[in-house]
Amino acid sequence: MSGLTTHILDLTHGLPASNVTIELYSVSNAGRYLLKTTVTNADGRLDQPLLSGEETKVGTYELVFHIGDYFRSKNLTLPDPLFLDIVPVRFGISNIESHYHVPLLVSPYGYQIYRGS
Repeated sequence: MSGLTTHILDLTHGLPASNVTIELYSVSNAGRYLLKTTVTNADGRLDQPLLSGEETKVGTYELVFHIGDYFRSKNLTLPDPLFLDIVPVRFGISNIESHYHVPLLVSPYGYQIYRGS
């Protein structure tokens, strides 16, 4: 199965991060173009892939995770401005036959991103 998926895990609460807005951009020398905006479900995942097999093209992409709104909704004592509000992740797709899974592990003060399976 080729395409692009993601999920978000809230490391502060040890739970999937639901109701987080995610934007997907295509990035080139000509600019950055919004391809899709979506929101995570109760499992911290998306109901549909960000890119299905036929939509996947070789190139550079950017996922923008709107994580600040998520942590604000959790009634945590947070600084103003937030340390992390918007988390952009730029990555490349070089093989359209492969599946790319880009999960985000996040807290209000740090995050980790990796290519999952």
